[in-house]
Amino acid sequence: MKLEDINNIEKGLKDEFEKIDELVEFNCQKVLNAFWKEKVDTTFFNGTTGYGYGDKGRDEIEKIFAQVLNKEDALVRIQFISGTHAVSTALFAMLRSGDTMMAISGTPYDTIHEIIGLRDNPSSLKSMGVNYEQVELIDNKEFDEEKIITKLKEKKIKLIEIQRSRGYSTRNAITVDRINSIIEKIRKVDSEVIIMVDNCYGELTDYEEPNSDIIVGSLIKNLGAGLAPMGAYIAGKKELIELCADRLGAPGLGKEGGASLGFNRSLLQGLFMAPRVVGDAMKNCILASKIFEELGYEVVPRYNEKRSDIVQTIMLNDEQKLIKFVQGIQMGSPVDSFALPEPWDMPGYESKIIMASGAFIEGSSIEISCDAPLRPPYAAFLQGGLVYEYNKIALIKSLENMGAITK
Repeated sequence: MKLEDINNIEKGLKDEFEKIDELVEFNCQKVLNAFWKEKVDTTFFNGTTGYGYGDKGRDEIEKIFAQVLNKEDALVRIQFISGTHAVSTALFAMLRSGDTMMAISGTPYDTIHEIIGLRDNPSSLKSMGVNYEQVELIDNKEFDEEKIITKLKEKKIKLIEIQRSRGYSTRNAITVDRINSIIEKIRKVDSEVIIMVDNCYGELTDYEEPNSDIIVGSLIKNLGAGLAPMGAYIAGKKELIELCADRLGAPGLGKEGGASLGFNRSLLQGLFMAPRVVGDAMKNCILASKIFEELGYEVVPRYNEKRSDIVQTIMLNDEQKLIKFVQGIQMGSPVDSFALPEPWDMPGYESKIIMASGAFIEGSSIEISCDAPLRPPYAAFLQGGLVYEYNKIALIKSLENMGAITK
């Protein structure tokens, strides 16, 4: 493949890119409506220290996030280390000894395994008496409605977990309409079960968010737009958010404490920019999908399939090609472009991981990045990208490093 071929492929994606632009405009209006409703002014940018009592900006940010995500309430805090931390906080807040949690989208992401107790950890839910069940997707794609309904009728399930994005599986992300459809069917059988969606990587990739009781995500992914320096959110029913706030802090403290430390401006500006940044990340995935499909590789999703996250999976089927691709993304990044990523035993993962992340915010996967476990089918998980043009440059760099572009 030559550089002119990539430019021709890009021109042929005009219709797909226009669909993304329409989505971006819709989500910009949604975000701006929330800013208008809460009458954002410069006093929202003021930070607090210490206990953080009376932090107006923090409290208003949570109202704005709740509106954008169409939820009753939200907990948006820089005190969350990561999306995994927010997922853990939510699960421990809502589950008690003797309760049963059921994952219905297959095995959750690797970093959730020790939280649940799929891998031994003395601090896991399992160690505290919480039971776990799992329902696999049919053909790695569709919810197994019959099995889910059967299990709900057989025993009391306290919480159902759905993972929207793919993690390190090779399935596609689950679309919001499919998530909402299964939620509606579950509600007909059990109106009390708590339904939680791990929403990481999925925010603003569609016209709505999942209609679940709780959704959880990271601020160094979509909604932070590369401006939020840390943090995560939990959004959902008010009484559940209160439980999560007590779990993040301490019983009785609730949402009243938690200093923003001067980061309110970054969180608000990140949310403001998020629709456009997410759109450019999706365009990057579409371009990569089409290029690698033309090169003969299996890709998930295909360039013209409906998307529900900012991740593109490329099955390279060769360890060295995978390493070269990931290293090429690092070479095309703005920070540490000279560094050479190598596979390593990353905490929380079963396989060695190779990760390209030449980002302004450490670990930010809304910035152009790529990571992969070193195991068959040697799939690269390309994600993010703040600006489409920069994303394209990094993608070309990775193709050059693989030897896939000729003069």
